[in-house]
Amino acid sequence: MSLSIVTGPARVSGNLFAFALDVLVALFRRPFQLKEFLVQAWFIVKVTIVPTAFVAIPFGAVIALQTGGLIKQFGAQSFTGSAAVLAVVQQAGPIATALLIAGAAGSAIAADFGARRIREELDAMMVLGIDPIQRLVVPRVLATMLVAVFLNGIVTVVGVAGGYVFNVVLQDGTPGAYLASFTALAQLPDMYQGMVKALIFGFLAAIVASYKGMNAKGGPKGVGDAVNEAVVITFTLLFVVNFFITAVYIQLVPPKGM
Repeated sequence: MSLSIVTGPARVSGNLFAFALDVLVALFRRPFQLKEFLVQAWFIVKVTIVPTAFVAIPFGAVIALQTGGLIKQFGAQSFTGSAAVLAVVQQAGPIATALLIAGAAGSAIAADFGARRIREELDAMMVLGIDPIQRLVVPRVLATMLVAVFLNGIVTVVGVAGGYVFNVVLQDGTPGAYLASFTALAQLPDMYQGMVKALIFGFLAAIVASYKGMNAKGGPKGVGDAVNEAVVITFTLLFVVNFFITAVYIQLVPPKGM
């Protein structure tokens, strides 16, 4: 029993890594399923755009209130804009995007593949010589990555704008100082880091959801379990990968001087 506790997660991790490699190889195979890609991209946008709109404003507001109050204690109110922009662009934007992608799009992908698995559609495709990874998984992975970058841009813009409004209205900040401080600490690579994070998080969410859905067992209950496991695993990977990306970025890109 104790041995299975150790080998079980290790086996699942290995299978998930092998599945990700299969998807990466299938990305370069032809023909590319353009129609499936467009359909899935539109579907992911529909299920995530409204939650993104409601989440982006509170994210920016909370960050602006917290950073504004903290910086005010040090008498550096003029740098509130820089602190808020760095927090939203580097961390809050990509993380909020990943949570929305995993919770909405990832669960839908896992449920779709799980239903196909218990109806034996995936087995039928393989019997006909059709690779389910190339035909179904690759378009969903690319669509999720594209939409993740798009949503990250929305969260970033709305979060910064929301932070501006709350700082100026509730904390008596100066509009000109808030806008002028954008370039004091923030730099262009910070934006690139946020986009790369969103791209990687979208890839991970689609990979985990596809893997868990395609390996669902036990009928409808198994599909529900696969969806729950996909969301939990994606959230865990999100914070682990975010830590490593941030650590590498800090080592490679020095902070901007005052």
